[in-house]
Amino acid sequence: MTLQKHHIRHIKNWQASGLTQAAYCQKHSLQPKSFSRWFRTYQTNDPSGQPALIPVTIKPAVALLPAEALRLHLANGQTLELPGTVSPTWLAELLQCLACVMVK
Repeated sequence: MTLQKHHIRHIKNWQASGLTQAAYCQKHSLQPKSFSRWFRTYQTNDPSGQPALIPVTIKPAVALLPAEALRLHLANGQTLELPGTVSPTWLAELLQCLACVMVK
């Protein structure tokens, strides 16, 4: 399937909107199933070849006590809990891997 310019424009506008796909489709009188198909095609044929950007909120560092846990709240509502003693290098690699998986 080849995407038309207005499909790509809607996808980019949706990504910048902060809305869910369903809310964006309702607001713009689009069929959610069609929009999802456009987006899957767009992801597969992304001309830039670059992974999509994932929004990140950076908060001031808080000193963790060794017994405290580190909780990552994922966009899908799940929580990943790790020991507070986890290596920062390992954590950075994990986040990079998660970003790659979420993009696909």
